[in-house]
Amino acid sequence: MLLPMTPLIIVNFKTYKEATGENAVRLAKQCEAAAKKAKGKVKVAVAVQATDISKVAVAVDAKAIEVFAQHIDTAEQGKFTGFVTAAAVKEAGAVGTLVNHAEHKLGNAEAIAKHITAAQEKKLNTVVCAANWQEATAVAATKPAPDYIAIEPPELIGGKVSVSSAKPEVVLYSVAAVKKANNAIKVLCGAGINSGQDVKKALELGTEGILVASSVVLAKEPEKALAGLISGAEKAYNS
Repeated sequence: MLLPMTPLIIVNFKTYKEATGENAVRLAKQCEAAAKKAKGKVKVAVAVQATDISKVAVAVDAKAIEVFAQHIDTAEQGKFTGFVTAAAVKEAGAVGTLVNHAEHKLGNAEAIAKHITAAQEKKLNTVVCAANWQEATAVAATKPAPDYIAIEPPELIGGKVSVSSAKPEVVLYSVAAVKKANNAIKVLCGAGINSGQDVKKALELGTEGILVASSVVLAKEPEKALAGLISGAEKAYNS
């Protein structure tokens, strides 16, 4: 299987204190430093809290690192209180958004499709999370289709064992199912990705990148941790 030319690594900041407010800016700068050392061989993005999008987007080099929202609502601009609109995150500097993360499930394909539509209307890239190959298949069939589908078995999220090692068949089935449904959709995988070897294995299974969180956000040296993941992606090309 041919490996992708530019794999994507998304670091999800979640709501960790280590990734909130000024800490979010500091962490994003560390991710930026690791991304710049990759010299364009790997694309890096950070998914930050809505309140931090603007300050992070201003602080980092958009050519080196992209900023994503962690979630958007389908509400439009107007008489809607307490919602995070696609227009607002776009204006703040985001270029994309996560959708249907295991910690923020939307419930069904119809709801997911509405969120994809809201994002695409504002030209935001979409990364839809799926728990298994069956859900990935359903998401791949949605109209409009997302840009990425990220396979994340919820039982492995935040753990020490990666999905690419513990459940490689889930990754293989998901890649095959998504590509059969819509070859234009790119497939990522997440959950338990902690090392460069995990990333290398994920790419060798046919994915086009990874979605990570605690292995970078909670690391003693986040820049070094992310650099290790990037190195794994680079090694996949040379194996």
